[in-house]
Amino acid sequence: MTSTDTTDQDAPRYVRLHIELIAEITDEGALKAAALEQVAADEYLDDDERAQSVEAIEVDPAGSLAHFIDPVALLGDVPGVELASATWESAKTDFDPEGDEWDEYAVEEPAE
Repeated sequence: MTSTDTTDQDAPRYVRLHIELIAEITDEGALKAAALEQVAADEYLDDDERAQSVEAIEVDPAGSLAHFIDPVALLGDVPGVELASATWESAKTDFDPEGDEWDEYAVEEPAE
């Protein structure tokens, strides 16, 4: 099959994207308040889901951060792509910004 062969062009092609982010929480109170506000305003949550969300937010800042992850926003403006499935989790991690094992994840600071 060549790149110009059109026999399979109608067949969906699935791609798994694996993205790992490490976020530093600099204001846990602000994050928690914003997450609680977002959960309260979410018209798609039923009462049980809302209660579970509030509990996750109260227990761990990682639970708060999870409410701001929106995979649809990552792919929403990409032409020719439709999000088929998404899962994610947030959890505390040991992170040493000076450690060698994290070099590949370093975010470059913009030049001034």
